[in-house]
Amino acid sequence: MHFRADKTAEFLLFFDTIKAKIEKMPGIVSLKLYQDEKDPNVLFTHSTWLNQSSLDNYRQSEIFRNIWPKTKVLFASDPMAWSLKLK
Repeated sequence: MHFRADKTAEFLLFFDTIKAKIEKMPGIVSLKLYQDEKDPNVLFTHSTWLNQSSLDNYRQSEIFRNIWPKTKVLFASDPMAWSLKLK
């Protein structure tokens, strides 16, 4: 996620308030936030879920419906997301 320079700190504070809520979702294994070393306005969340169904349920949850609108207005560019599997 690439945040507007004047909104990165706001997102970091917001993430601190929502992290525990996301971690309580059924099926989540881990949730981490990474910040790019060269551009502090670029952040990545990395979450591990038990299965696709658990992730889909999170994406349809009230928690996500509250988080996403507050987050997307802070972006400097369109976010990207990937669902990956271990090979």
